[in-house]
Amino acid sequence: MTGRAGGRGLGRGRGRGMDDKSKTPAPRQAGHSQPAPPPQQSAWGRKPGAVPPPQQQQQQQPQPQPQAGPSAQQRAPAAESRSTPRVGRGDLAQQEGAAGDVGAAGDPGAALGRGSMRGRRVIVPEIHTRPSTLITKKGTTGNPIPLQANYFKLLAQTDWCLYQYRVDFAPEEDRTVVRKGMLRQHKEALGAYVFDGTVMYTSRRLGDELEFWSQRQSDDEKIRISIRLVGDLKKGDHQYIQFFNIIVRKCLELLNLQIVGRDYYDARAKVEIRDFRLELWPGYLTSIRQHESSMLMCAEITHKVMRQQTVLDILTECYENNQRNYKSAFESQVIGLVVLTDYNNNTYRISDVDFDANPSSTFQLRNGESISYKDYYNNKYRIKIQGDSQPMLVSKVKAKDRRAGQPEIIYLVPELCRATGMTDRMRENFQLMRALSEHTRVSPQARIDKLLSFNNRLRSQPGIVQELNEWNLKLDSHLVNVPGRVLPPEKIILGGGRSASAGQFADWTRELQSKPAYNAARLNNWVLICVNRMRRDVERFVTTLQECAKGMGCAFDKPRIFEIGDDRSNTYTESLEKVMSSTNPELVFCVVPNNRADRYGAIKKKCVVDRPVPSQVFLYKNVTSKNVRSIATKVAIQVNCKLGGGPWSVDLPPINLMVVGFDVCHDPSDRSRDFGAMVASLDKGLTRYFSAVSHHSSGEELSNQFSTNLVTAIQDYKKLNKILPSHILIYRDGVGEGQVPYVFEHEVTMIKSRLHSLYGEAPVKMGFVIVTKRINTRVFHGDKNPPPGTVIDDVVTNPLRYDFFIIPQSVRQGTVTPCAFNVIDDTLGWKADQLQRMTYKLCHMYFNWSGTVRVPAPCQYAHKLAFLVAQFIRRLPSTQMANLLYFL
Repeated sequence: MTGRAGGRGLGRGRGRGMDDKSKTPAPRQAGHSQPAPPPQQSAWGRKPGAVPPPQQQQQQQPQPQPQAGPSAQQRAPAAESRSTPRVGRGDLAQQEGAAGDVGAAGDPGAALGRGSMRGRRVIVPEIHTRPSTLITKKGTTGNPIPLQANYFKLLAQTDWCLYQYRVDFAPEEDRTVVRKGMLRQHKEALGAYVFDGTVMYTSRRLGDELEFWSQRQSDDEKIRISIRLVGDLKKGDHQYIQFFNIIVRKCLELLNLQIVGRDYYDARAKVEIRDFRLELWPGYLTSIRQHESSMLMCAEITHKVMRQQTVLDILTECYENNQRNYKSAFESQVIGLVVLTDYNNNTYRISDVDFDANPSSTFQLRNGESISYKDYYNNKYRIKIQGDSQPMLVSKVKAKDRRAGQPEIIYLVPELCRATGMTDRMRENFQLMRALSEHTRVSPQARIDKLLSFNNRLRSQPGIVQELNEWNLKLDSHLVNVPGRVLPPEKIILGGGRSASAGQFADWTRELQSKPAYNAARLNNWVLICVNRMRRDVERFVTTLQECAKGMGCAFDKPRIFEIGDDRSNTYTESLEKVMSSTNPELVFCVVPNNRADRYGAIKKKCVVDRPVPSQVFLYKNVTSKNVRSIATKVAIQVNCKLGGGPWSVDLPPINLMVVGFDVCHDPSDRSRDFGAMVASLDKGLTRYFSAVSHHSSGEELSNQFSTNLVTAIQDYKKLNKILPSHILIYRDGVGEGQVPYVFEHEVTMIKSRLHSLYGEAPVKMGFVIVTKRINTRVFHGDKNPPPGTVIDDVVTNPLRYDFFIIPQSVRQGTVTPCAFNVIDDTLGWKADQLQRMTYKLCHMYFNWSGTVRVPAPCQYAHKLAFLVAQFIRRLPSTQMANLLYFL
């Protein structure tokens, strides 16, 4: 959690330079583009007067040999990629925060759910992780506080049984809207039903097998509809809840909302950001599930940033800017990019560009017929592709979709693909981000008003009322009331027997400016590298830094300053190599003119992998900032931590406790590889840590490395304390909803096995908590945000889980998002109160911030380390600094 720019005191802002590379979160957006306008004239077309293409593409792509690559059928275009129909939405009652899996082709909004069949794949239902020994998950500590949450109660007077049918179309039709339209022709025979594109639900049994014929309006072809009974559903079945979610999505369609990807947005209420060719569409996220005592619908206001740029536009720009190297420039921009195809509202991640293929290249249909991509889209969607010479985009299908029968590779046409999301350049544009935040940063009262307005639309639109009445359903008109508690402010322990209160806003910035650090380090031998023109200003900053460190009880000697002639990456790394060869500094301090990522990565790689030494990268503009003293104090805290010191602690129980954080970051250059970082405390004050990073490409590999690194951390703990930790509390971040069963059944089991080998017959007491930051739950205290320390452990929690929410931070702008905690294994023997309080205490222990952060500090440290390695180093760090917070 980093601060916003400005010098508001310790821990506020990013004045400490570049070493906190994580950015302030952007407004909520997934970046899907708007529906495509008619294709524009491009240099990649072949109309008279067009600029000739940079390279003449072959007109028909030869079929590769099996050993050379995927077959023609494996290279299907986006809409031809489904070999078996998919369940439209799957279980739409998935846990909040789960992004869901976007289908690779065909029906819009397809997402993987729980307890359903999709093709030949069985979707595993949610597992019961609430420990059987848990008497109650409700705590009692703190002052009660009345709250509301963004949930509406579903008032269902249902005394009927649901019947589930599988619906197939022959010939196949991948467009859900067309499938629904053809089935709707037989509503009189079917009666009331709900259909998501593949699965149909009725409240009366129609028979085991039915068959109808419909005429497809687009081409008048006769289509056979086969309906087969799958089974009946009782209350409590996962598909039963799925049915309610499908009903709600049908109601959203009746509001004339437009589906983009998998969610619904109001195109009529869009906001144009004309200077940046962007539009902001407001929308709604809904999810129904069984909560503690009622079935509730979570409703959240969301926004989607729509780019008005096709991938063909990007290609044209690359060619116009750099005709010689346009291919590499284009690949660097689009590989890894998620695109939206307007003809089926699906999203795909681009994994490669095939410059040897073009829309005139051919592939084979399932019946063996050879057809060009251009003709396929014309026949299937009445789309005339304008650019014959544009290359084809390649999207590799996920393993889970391949198992469901989809091809390995999907080819996409650039002019039919909208670029989604925001580029780094956009995110770094302060004016753009400010313009977006004016619309996306919604206050609690404004959010409540929007939610109630949305609710009123659902309850007053005639078509929706009729739909709900058919199923005897009703939505409550009020937000659900939730009891909460506010934990007492934490005691911040400083050095010299001093202490301070975190206060009602969980902010102890001022206290650090006048009181000594909890554990102060000494810096005797350090070097500073800067461009020669910076030297005079840098020397003045060093004096200020020494003064601030002295006020914290830290002694920083004067550094040796090495000047360099320019600011190139190689110049910095060559100077570092020269310095390391001639001396053995405790710290390297590099002053850089700007925040160029390649230079930052080169410096960190040198200091973390090649020549391991704690390093600080610092922006030159902060040397001359008017808030230089506040900035220098932040840097002093960081340096103290990197040398093994700690600025503060909190009041902790007198036990041999180890807290562990684990998080995962993707390698942007290789999406098949992830870096997992584990950080574990080594001392009783939780100021010293062991860290380890591993790269992996499978869950089994991750589990092995996690457990191995944890054993190493425990051994280091014993070296320092002469005793093994008696309690281990693990906070696991980076777990998607669909990964919880694997973590529960494999990762926890493997860790327990390794701990049993280490501890023998006297097992360690352990708690394993999954941390989820990206959730849709919002909580309100009247028209304001709840105060920091607010705990919610009832009403909106999950009866199958030992879970709770905590709001650790004071949020003054927008609506606060709580953090969700799911305890999937617990032998600690603590009451719910104790675990909740410990979790909140740990939110005070992230040393880059003199306030609380959203997640327990070990998780934040693990994220910081994983992000550094995945984004900048892309190699495993040296183990020589494993016991230092060198990555802050």
